[in-house]
Amino acid sequence: MKVKYSVGFKSDGKITALHLDLGINSGISPDVSPLMPPAIIGALKKYNWGNLAFDAKVCKTNVSSKSAMRGPGDVQGSFIAEAIIEHVASALSVDTNTIRRKNLHDYKSLAVFYGESAGEASTYSLATMFDKLASSPDYQHRAEMVEHFNRSNMWKKRGISCVPITYEVRLRPTPGKVSIMNDGSIAVEVGGVEIGQGLWTKVKQMTAFGLGQLCTDGGECLLDKVRVIQADTLSMIQGGFTGGSTTSETSCEAVRLSCAALVDRLKPIKESLEAKTGTVEWSAIIAQASMASVNLSAHAYWTPDPSFSSYLNYGAAISEVEVDVLTGATTILRSDLVYDCGQSLNPAVDLGQVEGAFVQGVGFFTNEEYATNSDGMVINDGTWTYKIPTVDTIPKQFNVELINSARDQKRVLSSKASGEPPLLLACSVHCAMREAIRAARKEFSVCTGPANSAVTFQMDVPATMPVVKELCGLDVVERYLESVSAAGPTTAKA
Repeated sequence: MKVKYSVGFKSDGKITALHLDLGINSGISPDVSPLMPPAIIGALKKYNWGNLAFDAKVCKTNVSSKSAMRGPGDVQGSFIAEAIIEHVASALSVDTNTIRRKNLHDYKSLAVFYGESAGEASTYSLATMFDKLASSPDYQHRAEMVEHFNRSNMWKKRGISCVPITYEVRLRPTPGKVSIMNDGSIAVEVGGVEIGQGLWTKVKQMTAFGLGQLCTDGGECLLDKVRVIQADTLSMIQGGFTGGSTTSETSCEAVRLSCAALVDRLKPIKESLEAKTGTVEWSAIIAQASMASVNLSAHAYWTPDPSFSSYLNYGAAISEVEVDVLTGATTILRSDLVYDCGQSLNPAVDLGQVEGAFVQGVGFFTNEEYATNSDGMVINDGTWTYKIPTVDTIPKQFNVELINSARDQKRVLSSKASGEPPLLLACSVHCAMREAIRAARKEFSVCTGPANSAVTFQMDVPATMPVVKELCGLDVVERYLESVSAAGPTTAKA
């Protein structure tokens, strides 16, 4: 992908206009590349650009076609936004967070950029989360410690950065089916596929919750009775696809509607038995319903409200890194993530999704280089050359906090998606690396690149070790030795 931009801003850092030219390398066939531009712009709009214009072209080239994996387009859009913000900050010689905060949306501008997806004003939590991190005394202290470290160390530099994200997700029609067997066990079918995102776990919980009105303990006794069956196109028509981060919540809502239909059928039987015997067990209700020829299977096809087919996810992250100037190696010392999950359906599952997406994003921003030769053939075709995240990629200190934002009855039990949006938070690592590299370039007066500046430079994705080393300066050792020779042995800095 090639991006060119023109940005207008005032002396106080307020951005007034942005024009983007996007050239997207789709490879030999379109595949999902035509879907990239709206996703890129959607994530880019997390800041108030004032007047925004863009021209996107999907380009056919001689490399293999590109497919979607996690957060396609959004992760690139968020990175482009941060690159522009940091360029403005370096041009004005001010702190990057000052520019970020000044250009974050208020609710009025959010509604202009995102329309109905902005939701109610009470659900806009991004500015609050960003302030919680960037304005905290802990962050200020850590920033001062980073500066102190950089003044005291020549061959290792640290950087710290705080990055906000906005991610728009869309709801889509989803089927669900709940069947109660004669022995009281419950079989559930949904259109989505369990691929490790916790779909079935949330569906099981929703089933127990939905049928809990028939149990004295609210449905806890039903969890062990529920099993989710992988549906096929015969048992679950209109199943759709698994993707877009909303499969779990829409499947849960379809299951909840199915459970509501079953509760309506079974409640009269439960009340009748209670009038005769008092407390009634689940097994007794199902046995009586079976004898009374009650339909114990319910199917629902949930469709989103036309006035609420999408909503926004928010998050913010601080990352602190240490860069080895001599080798280009980067160590993530600490990452602090805050993510708005709404009223989480399952905090443990959502926490795992946030952590996993972040580490995967770190791989995208720092390691996973897709290289081809002039004939379009892939060069990095194995783990010897294509480096995926490992245990050493994980931040040495990794803190994640889920924020329970205001309730919104239009969402599924006021919950929010957690699959793809947190991937964008990994951009904070890339931005922190840029700060560390900037410190090294200042130290050695490295002025490479089109801007011929120590503080303004282009750092592509992924920022691999060779890229970092080159930006820090390939001749830093020679520069140091020359300075030592010129200064004399008694005044040399060790």
